[in-house]
Amino acid sequence: MKPVNRTRAILIIALLVGLSGGSLSGLAQQRKGALLTTIALEQYVNRFNAIDTQDVQNYIPDAKALEFLSANVPLFVCPDSVIEKIYYYRWWTFRKHLKQTPDGFIFTEFITPVKHAGKHNSVSSALGHHIYEGRWLLDTQYINQYVRFWLQLDKTFKAPRLHGFSGWVEDAVYQLYKVQQDIRLVRSLYHDMDTEYVNWEKERLLSSGLFWQYDVKDAMEESISGGRKVKNMRPSINSYMYGNAVAMAQMGKLLKEDQLHKQYEAKAIDLRKLIQDSLWDDKAEFFKTRLEKGGLSDAREAIGFIPWYFNLPANNGKYTAAWKQLTDTAGFWAPWGLTTAERRHPGFRTHGTGHSCEWDGAVWPFASTQTLKAFSNLLNNYKKDATVPGAAAFLQAMHTYALSHQKNGDAYIGEYQDEKTGYWLKGDNERSSFYNHSGFADLVISDLVGLKPAEGNTVVVAPLLPEGAWDWFCLDKVAYHGKILTIIWDKTGTHFNKGKGFQLWVNGKKVAQSVKLNALKATI
Repeated sequence: MKPVNRTRAILIIALLVGLSGGSLSGLAQQRKGALLTTIALEQYVNRFNAIDTQDVQNYIPDAKALEFLSANVPLFVCPDSVIEKIYYYRWWTFRKHLKQTPDGFIFTEFITPVKHAGKHNSVSSALGHHIYEGRWLLDTQYINQYVRFWLQLDKTFKAPRLHGFSGWVEDAVYQLYKVQQDIRLVRSLYHDMDTEYVNWEKERLLSSGLFWQYDVKDAMEESISGGRKVKNMRPSINSYMYGNAVAMAQMGKLLKEDQLHKQYEAKAIDLRKLIQDSLWDDKAEFFKTRLEKGGLSDAREAIGFIPWYFNLPANNGKYTAAWKQLTDTAGFWAPWGLTTAERRHPGFRTHGTGHSCEWDGAVWPFASTQTLKAFSNLLNNYKKDATVPGAAAFLQAMHTYALSHQKNGDAYIGEYQDEKTGYWLKGDNERSSFYNHSGFADLVISDLVGLKPAEGNTVVVAPLLPEGAWDWFCLDKVAYHGKILTIIWDKTGTHFNKGKGFQLWVNGKKVAQSVKLNALKATI
């Protein structure tokens, strides 16, 4: 009989037992008294089920989708029927990727098996997106086991795949903590995350202090600036490592890991300066790829917005100027979404010919998610600048992103699209159906509605809606810090009949309100 790996067996037991932040049954009871019913959810699920051939069935089949989603996801209604529909569609597709394995629950990226996947068809390229999205599920076992799979079990496999792609897993785990407040989970993963970060330093850190990456290992192959064998210093991996260092410093402080807290704080400070000094192009007013052969790329690419995903750039107009490119139709603004490279560049949409993927300008939901999160951080955390796009542009970009989720008139999410026609450039390739390589629900919850997770006993809600855009919306049944939140905007007070204005409810009790759609803050 083959001997049992005792360490791996203990990890699997931890996966199967799970670590939940708070009483799941108590939260479920609180959700029963929420404002919204599941009628809209049921209508959407029935519609999505009706058009699904269900060629692949994982842990939750279509027949149980309504039951699972009713029990686990926040409910949302708003006047924008496209955003509302796709909010539920993305939860419906996210559920399709939940897979129960002997190594615990995971979320797949591709609905069908792919050659470059690891064990159980696992792929790490969108891990950060998965965690940001999955942190809002009421039952925490699914996302917690998935995080453990990558940080603790993957390295015990014959062919580990976590470092198959760049990623921001440490940052995502810290953001998960700010929703769950599960310090036990963070403590149990912290030294695994330290090892993971150090391994990236061994594999990709240059003597200059910057990280390099092949574009294909950034999950962004056939880019204008990169190459599958070119060791460029890209804003993507360097921003990820900065965000991961900041998260490790913050989690180290929480855990009283004083030495590691100080080490990661210093790493973040040094890397931030290097990125600003080495990857910023003063003339182009943009963060760019520094080429292995020397100099900066001549192309502005969407990865130049990623530093704001982690609030990296200094809070001044010098760097903020990059965002003028977002809504410029010669920059990144296109009929079907935000492009992955500036449209004016002569190399736009020329690198993907004859290959299955192209990041030379086509619209990728992966990048759209990153850019929209970065844009949200700019609008929330940086000085106001009238020369760059504001909340109206954010709402329009969200609407366009939602609208792009279609194929032949039905809701759909695939790999990447033509920026002018919306055509999904993988065609009818079955691997692209329900492609779990981006986020949407989290952008609605944390950015559009504006629920900003935080440590301690604080809750902040800061919507990114321009004045007069919506007269009402409601986000309900949101699990946060072991409580259930309801967020209501009702300009006239007649839509939900809970009174006029903007309101925050915790466990069925109103804790903050404003006549206008201003930011709310409360202690819970």
